[in-house]
Amino acid sequence: MKIFKSILIVWVLVAVGCNPTDPNDKKEDNINYNLPGWDLVFHDEFDGESLNLNYWFHETGGHGWGNNEEQDYTDRSDNSYLEDGKLIIEAKLENYQGSEFTSARINSKIGWKYNRIDVKAKLPRGVGTWPAIWMLPDVWNYGNGSWPDNGEIDIMEHVGYDPGNIHASIHTHAYNHKNGTQKTGSKFVADAMGAFHVYSVRWYTDRLDFYIDEEMIFQYDKVDDDWQKWPFDKEFHLLLNLAIGGGWGGAKGIDKTIFPVKFEIDYVRVFEPAG
Repeated sequence: MKIFKSILIVWVLVAVGCNPTDPNDKKEDNINYNLPGWDLVFHDEFDGESLNLNYWFHETGGHGWGNNEEQDYTDRSDNSYLEDGKLIIEAKLENYQGSEFTSARINSKIGWKYNRIDVKAKLPRGVGTWPAIWMLPDVWNYGNGSWPDNGEIDIMEHVGYDPGNIHASIHTHAYNHKNGTQKTGSKFVADAMGAFHVYSVRWYTDRLDFYIDEEMIFQYDKVDDDWQKWPFDKEFHLLLNLAIGGGWGGAKGIDKTIFPVKFEIDYVRVFEPAG
């Protein structure tokens, strides 16, 4: 998901009673919290009554977000809410502040570096949808002070006109979609819109490995210390959003009969290397 650069505030998680690894927050499923070689440092199981604003914040607006997207992102409960232990991002067909569609774009308030992130999600169905699980830097200190010089990590992207084809990518000054040089891996997941799958990145000092359900689909290696190829030496925060239309998501138009559509996230779990 390419970006409109917004001003981001670095937040510190200090709320009383909001320990991100509190075992009482855990839900039962077939994913082991104690993964070999990894220690859990943050998780949100979305089991509460509303989004935990100690962990997350909304970005709002309808200015296209650098991609000619057609939705207005809101912080309304109509567009993002918790239901049955899941975070729901719901895109609607409605006139709102000059836009024809609404949806939500949610950011983590904390960033991580050299870690593992697992996000279990079910994707929306329909032409014109563009859900993404991705990361942007907390500090924009390289090159032009913006995108793509400071990097982007796309853990999962999917465009509705190409159902089931899941993409993982990186963007840097040297490699980015504006120049058609982005580095990308893809995998076909036939039931991505009908079932939950775990989308992951494992970020090391010398490479980024991308997985779907424990199967690696893409690896990007650090070849030298040139920031134009490897700006991934600082903390990045997580974004979850459902765009409508845009240069990629809307390349085959938007089917207005599909709305409302839902992007469902079962959990977000973050690990650091053990020891």
